[in-house]
Amino acid sequence: MQPAHSTKQRLLDVGWAMLLARGYHDMGVQAVLAATGIPKGSFYHHFKDKEDFALQVIDQYMRGVHEGLGVCLSDQARAPLDRVRSFFEMTQESYEKEGYMGCLLGGLGQEMSGVSEVFRRKIEECFSEIVNQVSVCLEEARRRGDIPADSDSRRMASLLVDCWEGAALRSRLRGSPAPLTAMLDFYFQAAAGRRSVLGAPA
Repeated sequence: MQPAHSTKQRLLDVGWAMLLARGYHDMGVQAVLAATGIPKGSFYHHFKDKEDFALQVIDQYMRGVHEGLGVCLSDQARAPLDRVRSFFEMTQESYEKEGYMGCLLGGLGQEMSGVSEVFRRKIEECFSEIVNQVSVCLEEARRRGDIPADSDSRRMASLLVDCWEGAALRSRLRGSPAPLTAMLDFYFQAAAGRRSVLGAPA
C-alpha cells in the first residue's frame, strides 16, 4: 500500500497539470482518478470536494513559487534587479517545459474570478504575496540607486506582475516565449531610467 502522502501528492500533481491545460470547469474528478488509478474514496479522504482539491493545487503551486522567489531574491551575489529578473526567467523556463500553457494563477483567475468569490480572493492573495516579495527587492534597488530615488517600489512590483500575466497569456496564445522575453526586456530597461513607465512621477 502506498503512503497516504504519496497518494495525495499524485492527485495534486495530476490535478495541477489538468487545471493548467483544461481549466477548472473542464477538469473532472473522475478524469483525475482515471489518470492516477486512485479510487474515489481515497480522493475524498484527502479533499472535501472538487473546489477544495483545486484550492489545494493552488497552495502547492504557490509553495513552488515561494521556493523560487526565495532562491532568486536572496542571492546576495547579484544586484537586486538581476535577482528579480532571474525569478521571472526561471518561471519562463518552467513555462517552456510545460509547452507554454501560461500561468496557473492567471488562467484560473480569468476563468473563475467572475463566478467564485472564493477563487477570486485566493488568487488575488497569491498575486499579492508575489508582489510583496518582489517589492522588497525593488526597494533595495531603489536604496542602492539602481532605480530612481522617487520610484514607488510596491507599484513597480505590482506593475511587473500585471505585465507578466498579460505576457503569459500572449505566450500561451502564440506558443512562444517571445512575449515574455519582450516584456522583461522592456520592463528592466525602463526600470533604470524611464520613471513614468514604471510608476514614479514623470
